[in-house]
Amino acid sequence: MEIVYERVAGIDVGKKEIAVAVRTPGPQPGQRRQVIRKYKTFWQALLEMSGWLLKEQVTHVTMEATGIYWRPVFHALCQATDVEVLLVNARHVKNVPGRKTDAKDAEWLAQLLECGLLRGSFIAPAQIAAIRDLTRYRKKLIASRGSEVQRLSKVLEDGGIKIDSVASSLTTASARHMVEALIAGERDPKVLAQLAMSRMRGKIPELEQACVGRFGDQHALLARLHLEHIDHLSAMIDELDHRIATMTVPFAAQTQLLTTIPGIGERAAQVIISEIGVDMSRFPTAAHLASWAGLCPGNNESAGRRISGRTRKGNREIRDLLTECACSAARTNTYVGARYRRLHRRFGKQGGGKAAIAIAHTLIVIIWHVLHDNADYHDLGADYFTRRYDNPDAKQNRLIRELQNLGLQVEVHPAA
Repeated sequence: MEIVYERVAGIDVGKKEIAVAVRTPGPQPGQRRQVIRKYKTFWQALLEMSGWLLKEQVTHVTMEATGIYWRPVFHALCQATDVEVLLVNARHVKNVPGRKTDAKDAEWLAQLLECGLLRGSFIAPAQIAAIRDLTRYRKKLIASRGSEVQRLSKVLEDGGIKIDSVASSLTTASARHMVEALIAGERDPKVLAQLAMSRMRGKIPELEQACVGRFGDQHALLARLHLEHIDHLSAMIDELDHRIATMTVPFAAQTQLLTTIPGIGERAAQVIISEIGVDMSRFPTAAHLASWAGLCPGNNESAGRRISGRTRKGNREIRDLLTECACSAARTNTYVGARYRRLHRRFGKQGGGKAAIAIAHTLIVIIWHVLHDNADYHDLGADYFTRRYDNPDAKQNRLIRELQNLGLQVEVHPAA
């Protein structure tokens, strides 16, 4: 095949060792020279590898996106050399079955790269990547706090205490006061129920029954540990919230634009920016962004028959977030909410998940246009589908166009 890049390198990345294959022009015209070396993944060794590539005058380097292990290699190359680094999806560069070694993988990557057959993945700028690290960790902490609240509920359930059957959650102020009183040794249900606050005081008779049980010392110990852990996680989440808010100040304008979209709040806007950035030139069209995120319909066809339309794998963080935003937008009196309800009716009683994915696709298309055009989102209105499909004049014009497309001449006369 035609050689597109003369001096290239392919890197097979591992946790402890990397294999580097360099391909350059050979001594004779049409020949290729290949050298393979292995390096440890310690930072000093990676800088030594970068120096070797610089000495070989390599212009393009490629590696697979292997977990987290590609990052030190990538940063070492960016710091020590001025080469173009392509991070590629491992699914796109599978070698033919047979003998497989790290050196063979590196050689295969280099051969694909020199022929221009590789497409680099999206790598966020350093400022965006730093925000992404914090938003993803915040998501994990929120999930951990939810799990800890569930563990606290199990301890109370084992002790016969049913506070969460009356209160909306164990995280409310009233429920928290009752649990702390139980830990302190209070067992009188009337005293515990009187700790209710605000609207919960209307449920005091039910709370008195819910606070009767067999809550023992072991339950008190576990409940105290769970509460301390919940408080610790909440403090960590608050610290991350403050840090993320500070780091997203340069993108305040884009954050404000994103919050004009139904279902997307400030925290969701922060996550969106951390995952896709604000420069939409990396995605030529909205369809490219939807495909990258894994929110466009799949394309699986054989022998003229469509086998499946399931979405492909993509960015799991943005996919999960926009699915949640779609469910939130479904409760709004907007075009997006009307579209969700329309699709839900079409897909049937169990079609909420499919409708949410479809609306997530709609949202990511809107996001691309909002960031690309740097403009607020303008809603089409909750009555958009009614105006478009149920308007008699619009329906008549649509039917006339369909008949004309069939080559028919149409004349419309009012009925007698």
